[in-house]
Order: sequence, then structure tokens, then C-alpha cells
Amino acid sequence: MTAQILSSELANLIQESKRKHSDLRNAAEKSLDELKGLRSTSEAQIAADLSQRPNFVTPFLIACGTKNVKFTGIAVVCLQRLVVSRALSRSRLKEVLDAFREATSAGLDVQLKILQALPSLLQNYADDLKGDLLAAALNICTILQASKNGIVNNTAAATLQQLVVAVFDKVVAEDKIALEVPTVGEAPTENGTVQLRAAALDAYRVFNDLCLLTESQKPQFLRSTGMPQTFGLELIESALTNHADIFLTHPEQAHILRTRVMPFIISSLSEKLNFAVTVRIGRILYTLLRRHLSILQSEGEMALGLITHMLDHDTALWKRSLCMEVLRGIFAEAALIRRIFAMYDAQEGRKSILKNLVAAFVRISTEKPAVIGLGHQSTIPTLGQSSGSDQAMLEASGVPGIISSSVGSNEPTAGISTQWSTMRVPCIDQLDKTDPPAIPESYIYSLTLACVSGFSEGLAKFILPLTVPDRPRKKVSRQPEADPKSSDAKNSPSSREILERRSSIKKNPVPVNPLLLKDHPLYSDVNICAGIVEECWPAILATCSTFLYASLDSDYYHGLVRSFQKFTHVAGLLHLATPRDAFLTTLGKAAVPPNVLSATAAGAPTPSTPPPETSSMFSNAKGLLSVESLVSHATTSMTERVRQTSVDVGTPSLNTRNLLCLRALLNLGIALGPTLGSAWGIILGTLQEADLVLFSSTKSARTPTGQKSDISSAGDGSLLVNFGSEIKAVETAASRLLESTVDFPNAPFLEVVTALCSLFGREEPAEVIASGPTSPASPPAGARRPSQIHRRIHSINTAPSTQNQEDLFALAKLGEVASINIERLTAYDPETSGWAILTSELIKAACSPSTPSSVRLRAAEILVRLVLDTAATTLSLPDASRGVIQLRLLETFRSALLPLESDDRETSVAIHSTDIDVHKVILEGLKSILEQCGETLISGWDIAFEIIGSVFMKLGKDDERGLKPSTTRSFRLIRSSFGSLQLICSDFLSSLPNSCFIILVDTLYNFCTQDDDLNISLTTVTFFWVLSDFISGRTSSFSLSPDLIQGSDEHTLVEMASGKDLTVSDAALWMLLLLRLATVTTDERIFDAYGDQLSPEAWSMCLKSVIFKLLSSIDEQLKVTTEPDSSISGKDRIGWNETTVVVLSGITKLLADYLDTLSSHPTFGKSWSTLLGHYKSLLEFKILDINTSVFNSLRQVLSRGNVSDSKKTNFDRHAIDLAWGLWSDSLPVIKPEASEKRFDNQKYLVAYVSALQELYRLVQTDLSADRVHKMLELLREAIQQASAATYSADIDYLTPLQTQVLESLKIIRTDIEGVPGALISQVSEFVGLAFESKNAPGSEKQRPTYVALSKASMVLIESLVLSHSSDHDIYSSGALASALTALARPIVLKYSFPIVTKSISPWRQSTSSSLAILKSILPVITKADLEDEIIRSIWSSIVTIGNAITNADCSEAGEAVNIKDDQEFDITSFLTLRSLITPALGSAVIPDKTRRIYTESLFHTSLITSYISPCPTTCHNGCGTTYTTEHEACTFSDGKSGGSRTATGSLSVHTVTLSSPASPPTLVQSVSSGGLSLPPTITSGSGFPISVPSPTEIVSIHTITIPKECQTITQTAGSTCPTITCAGFPISSSDPAGNVGRAACFDGACLVFSGVEEGGWFPTSHNYLFAPPIQVAAQAGSIAMLKLFQEQLPESGFEPWPVTGAAIRGDLEIVKLAMRLPGSTGQSEGDGDGGGDDMNGRQQPFGSIEHVTETGKAILSARSYTSSPEVYDYLTNALLPVPIAQQHVAYNDLRNHAQLGNMPMVLHLLDLGVPMQKLGRDCQRSSKLSLESIRK
Repeated sequence: MTAQILSSELANLIQESKRKHSDLRNAAEKSLDELKGLRSTSEAQIAADLSQRPNFVTPFLIACGTKNVKFTGIAVVCLQRLVVSRALSRSRLKEVLDAFREATSAGLDVQLKILQALPSLLQNYADDLKGDLLAAALNICTILQASKNGIVNNTAAATLQQLVVAVFDKVVAEDKIALEVPTVGEAPTENGTVQLRAAALDAYRVFNDLCLLTESQKPQFLRSTGMPQTFGLELIESALTNHADIFLTHPEQAHILRTRVMPFIISSLSEKLNFAVTVRIGRILYTLLRRHLSILQSEGEMALGLITHMLDHDTALWKRSLCMEVLRGIFAEAALIRRIFAMYDAQEGRKSILKNLVAAFVRISTEKPAVIGLGHQSTIPTLGQSSGSDQAMLEASGVPGIISSSVGSNEPTAGISTQWSTMRVPCIDQLDKTDPPAIPESYIYSLTLACVSGFSEGLAKFILPLTVPDRPRKKVSRQPEADPKSSDAKNSPSSREILERRSSIKKNPVPVNPLLLKDHPLYSDVNICAGIVEECWPAILATCSTFLYASLDSDYYHGLVRSFQKFTHVAGLLHLATPRDAFLTTLGKAAVPPNVLSATAAGAPTPSTPPPETSSMFSNAKGLLSVESLVSHATTSMTERVRQTSVDVGTPSLNTRNLLCLRALLNLGIALGPTLGSAWGIILGTLQEADLVLFSSTKSARTPTGQKSDISSAGDGSLLVNFGSEIKAVETAASRLLESTVDFPNAPFLEVVTALCSLFGREEPAEVIASGPTSPASPPAGARRPSQIHRRIHSINTAPSTQNQEDLFALAKLGEVASINIERLTAYDPETSGWAILTSELIKAACSPSTPSSVRLRAAEILVRLVLDTAATTLSLPDASRGVIQLRLLETFRSALLPLESDDRETSVAIHSTDIDVHKVILEGLKSILEQCGETLISGWDIAFEIIGSVFMKLGKDDERGLKPSTTRSFRLIRSSFGSLQLICSDFLSSLPNSCFIILVDTLYNFCTQDDDLNISLTTVTFFWVLSDFISGRTSSFSLSPDLIQGSDEHTLVEMASGKDLTVSDAALWMLLLLRLATVTTDERIFDAYGDQLSPEAWSMCLKSVIFKLLSSIDEQLKVTTEPDSSISGKDRIGWNETTVVVLSGITKLLADYLDTLSSHPTFGKSWSTLLGHYKSLLEFKILDINTSVFNSLRQVLSRGNVSDSKKTNFDRHAIDLAWGLWSDSLPVIKPEASEKRFDNQKYLVAYVSALQELYRLVQTDLSADRVHKMLELLREAIQQASAATYSADIDYLTPLQTQVLESLKIIRTDIEGVPGALISQVSEFVGLAFESKNAPGSEKQRPTYVALSKASMVLIESLVLSHSSDHDIYSSGALASALTALARPIVLKYSFPIVTKSISPWRQSTSSSLAILKSILPVITKADLEDEIIRSIWSSIVTIGNAITNADCSEAGEAVNIKDDQEFDITSFLTLRSLITPALGSAVIPDKTRRIYTESLFHTSLITSYISPCPTTCHNGCGTTYTTEHEACTFSDGKSGGSRTATGSLSVHTVTLSSPASPPTLVQSVSSGGLSLPPTITSGSGFPISVPSPTEIVSIHTITIPKECQTITQTAGSTCPTITCAGFPISSSDPAGNVGRAACFDGACLVFSGVEEGGWFPTSHNYLFAPPIQVAAQAGSIAMLKLFQEQLPESGFEPWPVTGAAIRGDLEIVKLAMRLPGSTGQSEGDGDGGGDDMNGRQQPFGSIEHVTETGKAILSARSYTSSPEVYDYLTNALLPVPIAQQHVAYNDLRNHAQLGNMPMVLHLLDLGVPMQKLGRDCQRSSKLSLESIRK
């Protein structure tokens, strides 16, 4: 392409310089000759050859020197092409640059071409373009940049920037091969001079001159007179940004930065420069600080100090904002911050740069409090009148300073918001502005927040990953503090095993202190981070504290809290306690502001009596902030709240921002838990205060001042509305906080417990108040025990209810922590694990007389729950460890009771009542322990009896005790204590040690003699007898042996039970008892009690003596009840049936539970046979419930045998065969009773099929095809015998039976020969059940619909066929044919099927399954060796499916049917089917009848309207084909016997008109006419033959009539070429002969025309509706017909029709045949020398036809129709060689192909050089290709 352009441009130069400039013309001619003399054809080779010819560019250089605009334009274009293609001689580079410089004064196009060439010049000639040449190139850019034309100016600036970057790119490349490049010069550095290589020297000179030009000084290397200062700064920034490493590695460049750039920047910042310059200076400074601070230490210190100074409020706002934007970028890079600190703050003698910068944030945050809306609490900035829910919440919360305005305002109020405190484009990025933009006053504060956020984020991202230990976590090592010398140390190993089994709630281990990782490669950076935190935390804390109380919108406030949280997290991880605690305290104050807390305490209501136990929001041990408790307070109506507002000022409460800070505080506790130490008091204290505030606010809402209200009524529910989600989040965080303690070592855990205990504020009264507290009194000094760290306000808070709430909170959290750490408490000794401090604190709270009753009871409940939870964890421990812990638990209960039993305890009535309640709680706890783990209780029985006896008053030593009744402490305690005693006597006598029986007797005596509860006294008497029986009956356990029982009758057993041998007598007695039970009852629960003690021999005897006898007796009884002449009533008969079911259920459970024991005895086989015999006898009664129970029993027993988890084999082959015989013998048919109104055998059949599933599991390894056939037969019977479901139809959902049957079919193995075919055949029957005839009228049995079964079977049959499509048997066995036949039925019925389903209709499911099956089997059918009959059967079903898809009787469709959707579904399905079967329809095995049926269906379906002939009659041939004629006579010979078939009359041939053309041509369908298969002629609206890509494009169907004059249409037997003979007939406007000819072209018919009138029909004639036959023949590829038509053409002249048809077809051989005209020399086969005649008969050789001739126009027209690039090139070569770019016809071709979406031709035409011109506009509306895709 370059050669052509150069050749053309040189020719233009020669042409233009003929009269003048002879030297230019001569030089151009020489260069043109040189170009033509090149033999190479490739672009690269031509460029290489031209680069060796220096004189080739001479004419272009001369042209530039002429100053002629036209010459200069041509020369610059050529030079640019030479530069791009590397065809320029290196020796002429200087002259080329001079020529470019001279041409800079030319027009716009020339200047742009020069600028376009310079980057390529520098890129392609990098090694040559250096020194002065480089300066010349850069000078050209500077010259053009001075242009007043904006386009040239901007382009020159961009080019110059690109060239400067390229200069530095050369340095990068040079550095990679530095050892291979010599030095050429030197440059100054800090330490003298340094030798430089060429590229480095150029870069040094260029950058130095750029600095000089920016400072308005004269350059030393560039020959530029000047440069805009802003542009110079942009070039400097570009070099620094793109090649930062060069300035770090090249000292000469670093020298420039130190001596020129940085001084200039520092001085410029100090001056009052305009906005544009300052912005660029700021960008350069930011880049230098980021990338080059290491080489600019002193300069960087000055610059950073200057930035700090510029942040003062007296600096212009835009300049301050610019500095803050620079700082925002700096603080966003953690590594840069560490570098600054290490270079300055950490060095002695240096300024504390970072500390000063952070301190500047403090000054900024406090300089204008009004701007940021500083107040007592954070508020929401608003614009005008607030309507947000957050603002309304703040107002409702009573936040001071929030006053809503009734008048809307668009002026921003005080505060920081993303709506008005940000800039869409930062100042530092506004390079296009010359004046500073309008900057919001609060913008600088938003930047401050961004700096703080980036600062904290950077520290966190660096420190946090270092705190995760690399080693795997081991829970044993979590507790290294265990004391091996403690009393429990000997049990710690086993206890720790228990601890290891618990999954940790917190997955992260204890964080590592990074400061201890001295060997870590980043240790120095960690030290730097620690120094940063220690130096900067006061300023950060002050800044954040200010903004925490400012007016911020949600985004800024959340970001501030995140920053605060991350900084605190880092301080905590580094174990910097001072900053950590300071930040935690500040965050706690933000979560619960002091003013809110004070207001809460001051406004707390004072109850006149001790309040009952109240549930606070935090008191639930399972979580924080219970939403349910809030809901309980939110039932008061809105009108009530409005009415109260006028008289009651709501107590200030927490808002969502307070809760956000609280959640952040909790998350910090989770993250820093083990490292917090004493700081736990801050977190837990804040949590307690938040609970108090919320509790008080809801309480005040419930009971307004001066107004009585029911305590159960709710107050203001707005808190729930506003805080629901945030409360839930805080609740979750609090739960996670406490759950995280499970991973703590013991020492940190004790700190948590200690902090929780410090939250109690108990008061010890100076004297006992006899009547109880009636009014709140001030506590004595020193009586309270507040935390040292936590902020308490007890001096203000004097309300008992408030103090109760605080204590209840502390109790709840203490209990929750204990519950979470149960395993820790059991694994270590009490002092180490925290058990001692926990229980002692709870006991003190529960027993302290000065503590309110609600707190005491809550403490007792938590203590009991803690003991119970601990007892539950001991169940799996070894006996030794469990005994120690159990003893500890019971001692805890005893310790809790000791203060209550003290004789010195003087209490009031109220306190005594509370003591009784606490005592009762502990007694109930003892009962719960006995219920939970009484059987495993090892130690502490004596303590348990002591606790039980604590309800009695202790008496002195009195021998006459039996004469006096026992005295109880309170009648309310007796029943609670007796419950534990009752459990011991009933269940745990065998567990008592001998020493406890005496205690038990004493305790029983006490309860017998008490007079508080008579029922308990009487019940206790019976326990004496129980105890007596137990003591007297304690003997060794008995056992049964065969010698003992074998052959013994009942009398003998009685004698043996009376013997002296205790073992024999006990065994005989038990057996006798068992026989008695079997005689009188059917209860087998005695086996449940003793079954585990029986040996296999004993079980065998029990089966024979008890179980089988029981079954035999039931069998006999059923025989009696089922006799026809039996006198037993129907009710008794039903009773015996139910008894049988119960017996079977009990026997089944026993056999299933003890199957392993039973099967281990040698007689099990015989017993199994006997059992199945009884089952068979029961089945013979044909009673529905009994049969159901039998098969359920069989299934349950089989399910326990030969399980995969057990290595034991319960059933051998014989036993399995017996079970198979029982199941497969037959399916017992149950006849309904006459009295039954509704017969439902579903459960019975489900049990029958379910038994098969378990049986199949046992027989599947030995499965045979015969057994499978038997299974299928019985399953089919089960389906057919099933009655309809009682309460639901099986239309949309399967019945349980159908589900079980299908599941059974799915599990059957299919790797057995014949099984897949059998399965497919059976499932095919299920598919057809729904479409069989329904119940006959009057039939009593209601038949299921089987619709759901049919659809499910379709899916199953699809799966089976797809899985076994390669199995020959499914074809040969006829299974596939039956499947397709079954699937075709619902498709044929379609809307005729009366049942409507809610889900997918059956015919749709069948269609989808059929298509999936056909896709799988068609490739197999075409290749497999199958019998013809099988293939015919399959294809018959396929055609039936296809015809059914395209047909539907819409008249039978219901109203709910969406016919349009169904039609779309059928269209898609038919397209899929057509693509599947069309390639295979031509198989010789397929009968013609099958094909005919398919094609006729397509034909009739494709008709939109029926053809109506003048005299319509219908004739049928032997094959059933229908023809429509104009005459009554219609004769056909038998087509089957050969011979000829003759048709008379006008025969209909249908053609299709399409909406748009497409290629390549394909036939859609064929229609029969005259006994021949004649495809239709498919034409477009313009008459040109086209193809059909999709039936959806068919818009109409036309009918062509073959005239009656064509008397004969014959086809000789055995011949595939039909002959159409047409006698003479006139030519009418409808062109009937042409129609016949067209049809023959597609069918390959040998068309014979006889008797055509003179001057009549020609192959080129057309009727303006259809194309000429000769074109149709060429398009159809019918060579014979094309030659036939060519013979009928005149000797001279050129016909375009065949060429057009061949071009549409895209077949080059047909095109060549169409171009070979009679009488012309023609074109030989492939030689390309042929030609053609023009329309005037003048001979024109091939390749020389002119475009303007008629022949040329015809060829161009034909060329436009082809979609083949090969044909397109061939037709182009037939014409005179004219550049294709100059052919407007070629552009039209490009546009048309682009509109048609023909990408190959579009790409080909673009490659040929066809210009795009207005292609985008022309293709905008109709093109299928986007302009972007064409360009790509």
C-alpha cells in the first residue's frame, strides 16, 4: 500500500511540476523509476530497499523547499509515510528535519502531518535521532506550539510531551544495555561530574532545558525562544511521573531536582502565583514527595514544613485546599508516612514533620467551630428543612441544639456533608482552569477527615497482618497458666481433651505483639509505626474528638468512627496502653455522652416500694439490646404520645450515632480482647451505661411525669422504629464480644471476670431496716465498690431502680461469660479458671440482705444455671474427673445456702421472703441436676441429702426425735425439696453408696413427720416399701441358658423358680413372667427393659417360645374372624385387625433393634424362615391394614441388615432369597369392603414398594434381568391397582406411591444386558397411562389421572435414553420405538387433552423430552446396523412427533391457554427438530410414505391461505398425494409399479416470498406437483432468487400455475430425471413456461419444450415477479439446465442473468461457465484470458472490459450480489484495472454488505482499500454491523 501511495504521489508531483520546477520534476521521475524498479512486493522489503536509496527522498525535500503549498503537502505526506514504514535513509534525517521545519509555515493539514510524523521518527530512528537532531525535532514542536490555531497548538503540545517521554524511554532502554554503550559526555552532580551515554545525556539536556524554560530562562540545548510556564510544568510532571526511577538512579537528574526543581517549587509556593501555576507546582511537589523523597531529604523537609505553614487560616482557601489535597494523597500511602517519620521525626536534630502535620489538623478542626457545627453531640447537617428519619430521630432523642425550621432553605447549614463539602473535581486535578474554582468553606474539613482516615487505614493495613501467628492454633497451649500443684492438676490432661473438642467461636488466635518480632524483616517498620502512634496519638485524638461532636452526615461520621477504631486497634495490638485507653475512653463518651447519662440519672423515677424483677434491654444473657423488650414498650398509640408531649419532656436517649460508637467500641473489645487488661472496665462500663440509658428512657416513656400509666402499656415506640437495625447490630457485637472470651488464656479471662464483678454497686447498710426499704436513702460513704477506670455517677444516681438495672446488667453478662466458658471452668482448678471468683460473686449477690430482691433472685438463677450447664459438660468425662467436678458443683449449692441458714442472720419480713425464694431456686437447681445427671453422679450424694434436708430446722441432740414432728423453714420449700428425694427413691437407689442409705432413712423420716403437706407424707410411706424391696432384692443378675429352658414347660418353670439356687430361680421367674405377659397382653416392653441383657441363645428361645407363639395365636384368631359365617361383629373384627397391627409393630421394633444379636445365633436362618412364613399367612387374609403393616415390618427389618457401616452380615444369600420370594410371589389384590365408602390402598402400596427399595439393596449385587422384569411387572401392577388419592389429585404432584415407584426405577442397575430396554419400555407405559381411556360410566373405582406420573416419566425416560443411547438393545428390543410412540401421544393430543395443569403441560414436556432424545439417538441410528423394520418404526414415530409439533387444534384450547407462547414454543421446537432430522431423512431405509407424510404436513402447515383454483378438484394417487387442478380429469398411474405418471391440467407449484435476502442458497422445503417432487422457487420482492435462513422471514406464499398445455410430466422407472414435455402454447404475462423452467432447475429435471411459438419464450424472459430461468439455473447450480438455456440464447450479445445467478450462489466454476458465451473466444479453464462482448457486439478480452460499457456495468451489478470474496475478485479482474478506491460502485458494495451484516465481504472490501467515507452514517439505521466492529 505504501508503494502505491508513493507511486501515486510522485506521479502527482510530476504532473503538477511539468511547467515549472524542472528540478523537482526530474527528481520525482528518478524516484518514480527507482520505485518501479523494485522487484519486491512486500511492504517490509520495499521499505528496506528504499532506505538504501538516499536520493529517493530528494523530490520531497525539493518540494518542501519550494514553499508551494501543494508541493509541500504532497512531500510531507510522502515523508510521513516513509518515516512510518522505516523507508527513510538515515543519512538524510537532518535534511528531512530541516524540510519539516521549513514546512511548519504551511497549512493546517501539513502541520498536523508533521506532528504526526515526529513520534514515529523518534521511535523508528531512535539510535540516529540524538543530539542536535533530537533538538531539531523538539524545536519543530515548540515552533508549532506557538501557532495561534488551537488544533495545531494542542496537537504540538501533546506531541512534544510524547517526545519528551520517548527521550526518557530511550534512557530506560539504554540502561538495560549500559555495558555495551559508550559514554559521550558528562554532566554535573553533587560530587562532581558523571560520564553519560547518549540517551542519558539527551535526557539530561532536555530536562534541564525544560526547567530553564519554565523559569523563563534561555535553554542550553533546545533552540526554543520560550514556552508557557504551565506547559513546562506539565512536561516536568510527565517526566517525573512516567520515569520516576530514572531520577533515582541517575545522579545528574537528581542534581537537577535538587538545584532547580525543588528550589523553584519552594519559592513558587511562597509567592502569590496564579491558580493554574500553583496547581501544577502542587502536582509536581506531590509526585516528588511520593517517589523521590529519598534523594530530596533536606528539600523535602523544607517543602513539608512549608505545606504545614500554608495550612494556617490566613492562607487563601484554594491554596489551603490544594495543600490538603496533597496531604490527602500523602496520608493515603502508609509506606510514605513511615518514610517521612523515619527520615525526620525519628532522627535527632530534624524537625518533627509528621507530628507537626498532624498537629495542624488539630488547628484546622478547631479554628471555626460554627462551620463544622460543633456541639454537645454529633448532629446531622441539613439543607433547609429536614425530612430525614435520622434528623427526626435526633430531635426525638432530645439532642440539644436540634431545632427544625419550618421554612425550607437551600443554603447549607453548619456541618460537613457529601452534598456540599466535596468537590466533583479536586483542585489539584483542575488543569484547565486559570482561576480558582468556588470552594465550599467546609471542604478543608472533609479533606482533614480524609487524611485521618488514610492515616489510620495505612497503619492498620500494615500492622494487622503481622499480628496473626503463622503456627497452627492449638487449644491446649491457650492455657499455659494452669497450676500443676493445684488440687485439680492431676485431672487437667483429661480435662484439656474436653476443651480441645469444643469448637472455638472466635476463629482468630491471641494476636501477636509485632514489637516482639525482632527477627521479622519488617521489624524496623513496626518500630516506626509504634513511634508514629506514640508521637501522633494526642493530635489524632484531639482531631477526632472534635469531629465526633460536629455536624457530619452519615458517610463522614461512619468514616470517622472507622478511622478512630482502626487507630485504636493498632495502638492496642502494639500494646501501647496509654493511647489505647485514651481512645477507648473517648469512644465510650461518644457512645454514651455524659450529658445524656446525667440526664438519665437525674430523671430516673423513684418507686415507693421495691420494684419487681424487670427485664432490661441488656439483661438477657443470650444477647444485648433485646429487640423484643423494645417491642413490649411500643404499644401505646401515636395519639397518646402526641398528647403526652405537651406535658412531658422526654428523657434524652441514645441515637444511632451513639450506637455506632458503641458498636465500634465492642468490636475493638473483640479484636483486642486478650490484650486489654484493665481496659475491659472501660468497654463493659460503657455497655452498662448504655443499658441504663435505654432502660431509663423506655421506663420514662412508659410512666410520664404527673400521669399514671399501666406498667404493661408501651410508651414511645420510635426508638424501635429508628434503632431496630442498629440495636440488632450492637446486640450481635456484644454477644460476639463475650463469646470471644472462650479463646482467652486464663489470666486475660480473669481480668474480664474481675471487670464484670467491678460493675456491681452493692450497698451495705449501716443498720438493719426491720420493715424493709420504703424510700431511697443515700448510701454511706465508702459503701460502694465502683470500678477505678469506669466512669460512674453514683453521686448523682440514687434511684434504686437505676442501681438495680446496673446490677442486673452485670449479673446477666457475668452469667453469659460463665456459660460461654463452661469448659474452661471444668478444665482447671477454681482459682485459675475463675470459678471461685464467679461463684463467690454470685453467692454474695444472692445472699446479701442489702441487695434488692430482684437482683438477689437473678443472681440465684444465674448461679443455678451455671451449675447445671457445668454438670451437663461432665457427662462425657472419665469417672475420676467427673467426680471432682460434681463435688465442686454440689459444694457451690451448699455454700449458697449456708448464709441463709446462719443463726446470726437477722432479717426483716421482706428479706426473709426473698431468702425463701432464693432457697427455693437452689432446691429446684438440685432437682434439675439429679434429673440431668443423677445416673452418672459419683461424688456428693451426702451433700445432696444435706441440701434436701436444709428445709428442716436443725435440732439439737434429742433422743426423743421420733416423738416430735419435723419443723420446716417454710411450707413453700417442702415440695421443691421433696422432688429431689422422689427422684432418688424412684430412679437412683442403685447409685447410692452404702453410707447414704442411713441418711436416706433419716430424710424419709423427716418428710413423713412434717405436717405442712399431707400428700407428701403419705407418698413418703410408700418409699419405705420401695427401699425395703430394693435392699431385700439385691442379688446378682440372672442369665438364661439352653439347658435351663430347653424342653421346660410352664409347670417346670414354676418349680425352678421356687428353687434355692438364686440364679436359677431368678431366671426361671423372669421366663415365667414373660410367658404370662405373652398370654394376657401384647406389650413387649419387657424386652425393651431386658433385651440388652439377653444372649443370642436367650433371644432364640424367646423368639420360639414367645414371639412365634404370639403370631400363631393371632393367625388362628384371624382365621376365625374372617370366616364368612363367623358370628364375630364387625367392631370386634376391626379390633383384632388393629391388635395384629400393634403386635407386628412391636415385634418389628424388637427384631430391628436386636437384629445383630439375633443373627449371630446359628438358628437365625430357621427363625427367619418361620417369621416370613407367618408374614405370608397374614398376607393371605388380604386385609389392607395388616398387609400394610407386614410390608412395613419387612422393610424395617431389612433396613437394619447388612448395612454398609457394619462389617457384620445379618442376611445370607438364602435369607435374602426367602425375602425376595415373599415380596415377588405376587402383589396381593385387596378388595374393598362393602361397607367402605372410600377405598384407599395408597398406604398399602407405598409400603409394598418401599419394601422393595430395602430388598433391592440386598439383592443388587446378584441382580439378574429376570428379577428386574419381575420388579417392573409388580411395580406396574402397583401403579394400576392404586386407587385415587383421597384428598388430592395427581395432576400437578405425584402421589406418594408414584414417587416411590419412580425412585425404585431410578435405583435399578442398568449395566445388565436387557435392563435399560426393559426400563424404557416400562416407563413408556407410565407415560401413556394419563392418555388412556378413563373409567367407564358407572364404574365404582375412581381411577387416578396419572398426569403428574406421566410428566415425571417423560423426564425419567429422557434420562434413560440419554444415558444408554449407545446401547444396541434399546433399539433392537423396540424399547426406543415404544418410548417415542408414548411421547408422541400427548403432542398429538395437545389441546384435545382435557386436563389442565398448573405447571408445564404434558405436551410441552413431551416435546422437550422428545427433542432431547432425538438429539441423542439420531447419530446412533444413522450409523448403527439395525433392522429396517425397527428404523421404519422409529422414523414413523419421529415424523408423527414432527407433524404433531406443527399442528394444533386451537378451538379446543382453554381460556387460560396462551396460544402465542405455545406457538413460539412449537416454532422453536420444530426448528430444533428440523435441524436434527433433515440430514437423515434421505436414508433409503425410510419409506417414501413416511417422508411423504412429513413433507405433506409441512406443505399444508406452511399455507397461510388455501389456494382456490377456478374449478377446484382433488385427485389422489396411490401414495396418498393430493393435487389441485383446474379440470376434473386427473389421472395417475400406480407409482409403485414404475412406468410413467401423467398429469393433465394446471398443477400448483408454490413459491415463497421472503422479507430479506440471505446466503448461501438453501432449500427450505419441497412440494409435490404432477407426481414430481419440485422444490419451490424462492424469490425476493425484486425478483432475485434468494435463500431462506429462517422460516420466520417468510411473509407470503404465491402460487405458480403450470399450464395445461404441458400435457405430460413423466418419469421413467428407475430414473431420477423427470422429463416435462410442453406442447405449443402462447406466452402470457404470467410466464407459465418460465415457471416450469424455474421449477425444473431446482429438481434437475430434463426440461423439453416443444411447439413454442415463434418469438415466444426465452430463458432470459421474466415477469418482473420472478427471476429469469437461466438465472435460476445458475443460482441453483444446475449445470445441465444452464447449458440447455445457453443453447437457446442468440449467438451474439452478453446476458447478465446467468452471471448474476452464479454470483449469488458464490460458486466460481458456475461463474466461469456463465461468462463463457457462444461465439466468443471465451475464457479457458483457469487461464484468465477470456473475455466477452459488450452490448454492441464488440469483442472485449477478459481483463480489458471498461466499466462504462454495458457489459462492464452488468459485471459490476452481478459483482454486488455475491458474498464470496473469491467470486468478487474474479469479476473485478474481468474489468480494466482501475484502483478500487476510486470506484463508487465498490463503496456501494461495502455499504450494502455492511447493512446485510456480511462481515467477510466487509473485511475483504476494506482490505482492498475501499474507503469507509460516510459508512457510519449510511449504516446507522439499517446496518447489522456496528461501525466499531467494522473498524476493528
